[in-house]
Amino acid sequence: MITKLFTSALFAGIAAGLVAVMLQFWLVTPLILEGEEYETGTKSHFAGVLMVEENEEGLLEAVSDAGSESQTEVGTEVGHDDSGESALSRHIMTFGVNLIVFTGFGLVLVAGFGFADAAGHTVNFRKGMIWGLVGFVVVQLAPAAGLFPELPGTPADDIVLRQYWWITAVLATCAGVTLIAFGNNPLYVLVGAVLIAVPHIIGAPHLPFYGGVAPPELSALFVSRSLFVGMISWLSLGAVAGYFWNRQTA
Repeated sequence: MITKLFTSALFAGIAAGLVAVMLQFWLVTPLILEGEEYETGTKSHFAGVLMVEENEEGLLEAVSDAGSESQTEVGTEVGHDDSGESALSRHIMTFGVNLIVFTGFGLVLVAGFGFADAAGHTVNFRKGMIWGLVGFVVVQLAPAAGLFPELPGTPADDIVLRQYWWITAVLATCAGVTLIAFGNNPLYVLVGAVLIAVPHIIGAPHLPFYGGVAPPELSALFVSRSLFVGMISWLSLGAVAGYFWNRQTA
């Protein structure tokens, strides 16, 4: 059983990690790099925008945006400090972290396979995809309803408080989904729904204002692409884990 668990998790983690890395490099990394350009001043969201202010006579007049343009020119020089070597090491680290993280998620997922198998539920390729989709909901989608993915330069509340809330949301969602999926009593379904809702009723820690230097359109695209990449990666994780689990069982 232990060998079966580790083998399924290892193959699934490598496969899902590779999928996640490729999709991140294609869809997410360019947005992060662009967000860092706004954070460092290489780009300015308000550069070239006509500003209107009230003058001494109480009349509205246009204000020159030369200061914004000057800031953009200076910032462009700063952006050239990023060397190819640092970018390569950054990509290698992203690749390694994804493999480690998804292998860990794979271990958790196949542990769930083991409990399901002991309860008489078979797991195969198709059912593994469902498990992966549920894993995505538990780890990424449900917590994102309170703490969404953030671009560089986005102000946020204390990181420790956000980590505590995220862990609470993941554990509560996991327990709630388990009760709903495997509970044979309507009370379990009710308790599961309450557990899923509790972290969001309490509310995630947020600053009392909105801020950020990047355009909101870029932030929205970053959130949607991050969740999309996470969903595809989790589906891959569940499918591969389910395939190898079923193959070794057979």
